[in-house]
Amino acid sequence: MTAAADRQDDLPPPTDPGRRFAALHACDRILSGARPRSIRERLAALADSAGAQYDIDGAPDLYCDGIVRTLERRVAELLGMPEAVYFPTGTMAQQAALQYWAAGDGRTVAMHPLSHPELHEHRAHSVLSGLRTIWPTTAPRLPTPAELRTVGEPFTTLMIELPLRDAGFVLPTWSELTALVEEARQHAAYVHLDGARLWESAPHFGRSLPEIAALADSVYVSCYKTLGGISGALVAGDEEFARGVRVWRHRYGGQLFQQWPAVLSALAGLDAELPRLGSYVANAKVVAAALAETPGSRVNPDPPHTHQFQFWLPYPAEDLNRANIRLAELQGVGLFGGWNEPGPLPGFSMTEITASAAALDWTPKEITEAVALFLEIAQV
Repeated sequence: MTAAADRQDDLPPPTDPGRRFAALHACDRILSGARPRSIRERLAALADSAGAQYDIDGAPDLYCDGIVRTLERRVAELLGMPEAVYFPTGTMAQQAALQYWAAGDGRTVAMHPLSHPELHEHRAHSVLSGLRTIWPTTAPRLPTPAELRTVGEPFTTLMIELPLRDAGFVLPTWSELTALVEEARQHAAYVHLDGARLWESAPHFGRSLPEIAALADSVYVSCYKTLGGISGALVAGDEEFARGVRVWRHRYGGQLFQQWPAVLSALAGLDAELPRLGSYVANAKVVAAALAETPGSRVNPDPPHTHQFQFWLPYPAEDLNRANIRLAELQGVGLFGGWNEPGPLPGFSMTEITASAAALDWTPKEITEAVALFLEIAQV
């Protein structure tokens, strides 16, 4: 490829969703994430797997019965919790859980400023639910028990995001986590786990999902962030909690007429992805080590705590996004997702790496060679 050839590119910009989908969809190899699928492909995959997950000759769900209850029972069993309740979105699920624990006058929630409700939900918990938040720490990690002791005001609920995505998908040690939960109990606070990516956190702790969930009063898990479902989320807890959040689900508009396509895809993900997560997490360390060979790069955390981590390069995001698409179009290789310049490292851009099934096919040598070509394109 020459600089002249790249300048002849009169296609939409690399950030254009249509161009990005077409380029990555046509790739023979993907390193981070999965090759995007068309609607037709998703429908075909759902039809292929549906019969193994549920009796599709029966009636569809109506207002959260039938197949929705099947998924709820399955997730409750996986987490070792008495009950689980399905929601169409994680934002709605967590608001319902926090609302339940905030019954009465205790409407203050301790959470990290990098947590999902603070950064990615337009502060819906505050605007719609009237909840206040306090930040025990602003460091890019979960708070310590000492920091929780010095927040200076009472709080009803402690929300712990596992892993803390915007800090780099970071997790505490098991002893740090249990000490934090014990400190919350000393404050007579409820503990809610934001476990959107809890599924892949178990290998880091060396504990089972029920052991992790048992630390909390309620647990939220996603149906699509790791499982590859269409959408949806669940919150799990005891029977009384489940009855309460079902009321909030209806209030927030989450008791949809039918949700069977999303629920079928979640059931398929539980069967297909959960058994493989240990291999993904182990391989992420191999991928991260290979990427760290790139001159000037940074991996965070190093080594990764789950199968996701941050990768930083000292180049403008615009150049890296262009190189992403050009490499995919010219070589049929999709290395990364989108790049941005979030600010903690001036002069660096960051992308999030997801080392899942597609990454298992890469050797370290292939990764370093592909990144070298990627940077060659970026500097044209």
